[in-house]
Amino acid sequence: MWLLLAFCSAALLGFYDVFKKKSLSNNAVLPVLALNTLFSSIIFIPFILLSHFAPQMLQNSIFYVPDSGGWEVHKFILLKSFIVLSSWAFGYFGMKHLPLTIVGPINATRPVMTLVGAMLIFGERLNLYQWIGVFMAVISFFMLSRSGKKEGIDFKHDRWIWFVVLAAVLGAVSGLYDKYLMGRFNNMQVQAWYNIYQLFMMGGVLMFLWWPKRKTSTPFRWDWCIILISVFLSAADFVYFYALSMEDSMISIVSMVRRGSVVVSFLFGAMMFHEKNLRSKAIDLLLVLIGMFFLYLGSR
Repeated sequence: MWLLLAFCSAALLGFYDVFKKKSLSNNAVLPVLALNTLFSSIIFIPFILLSHFAPQMLQNSIFYVPDSGGWEVHKFILLKSFIVLSSWAFGYFGMKHLPLTIVGPINATRPVMTLVGAMLIFGERLNLYQWIGVFMAVISFFMLSRSGKKEGIDFKHDRWIWFVVLAAVLGAVSGLYDKYLMGRFNNMQVQAWYNIYQLFMMGGVLMFLWWPKRKTSTPFRWDWCIILISVFLSAADFVYFYALSMEDSMISIVSMVRRGSVVVSFLFGAMMFHEKNLRSKAIDLLLVLIGMFFLYLGSR
C-alpha cells in the first residue's frame, strides 16, 4: 500500500514542478514562494480548527490533527520547516533560471543521497543492485552536465546549478528527517504545522528582503498556477507522509519512487516550454530511471 502511495505522490509532484516552473517564468521568486506557503497553510488550517473545536468530526479519520503537544513536539516541526523552506528557496531560484529538463533529472538524484544518508545514519547497507543504481544515477548526472553545456550552462560555474544541487541535498536531509518524524508524531500534525511555520518565516523574508528592493528586481505578477502549486504540493506531501507513517515503509524506496516525478516534468518541459536538446536529455533521463529501477530491485 505504501509503495502505491509513493507512486501517487510522484505523479502529483511532477505536476507541482510544472506549475512551479510556469509560475516562476519572468516572475519574482520570493512572492511566489510566500504565496505557496500561504495557500498551503489555508488548506490545513480548517483541519487544525476542526480537530481542536469539533474533534468528533475528524478523530477517526486520516485528516485529524492531534493537539499541539507543546514545545517538545513543535521544536522538531519547526526544524522541519526551516529545512524545507531552505530547500524550496534554493530550488525556486534555480528553477527560474534553468530549463525544467535540466532541473528534473538533478532532483531525481535525491534518492541516491537519501540512500547514502540512510546507510550512514540508520545503519542501512547497500547491496549490489543498490550500488548499481547509485552508479547509474551518478553517471547520468555527469552526462546531464554535457547536455547543459549545449545550452550555455556550465555545471561547475553556473550558480543556479549549485542552487538546484543544494536544494536536492537539503531535500534528501528533509526526507531522512521525515522518516524520523513519522516514527514519533502524527503525519497530519507535522504537515499542518510545518506549513504554518513556513508562512511566518516567509513573511519575515518577504518583509525584510524582497519588499525594500521590489522596485529594482524582477516584478511580481499574479498567475493562477500559483494556487495549483500549493494544491498539488499539499496533496503530494499528504500522500507521502501517510506512506511513511506505515510501519513497514522504507524511506529509501519512497524517496526513489517520488523522484519518478521527473517523467511528468520532462514531458511537460518538452511539450509546454519547448526546451532544447531533448534527445540527449532523454538518454540522461533514461539512465536516471534505470538507476531507480535497480534501486527498487535492491530495496525489495
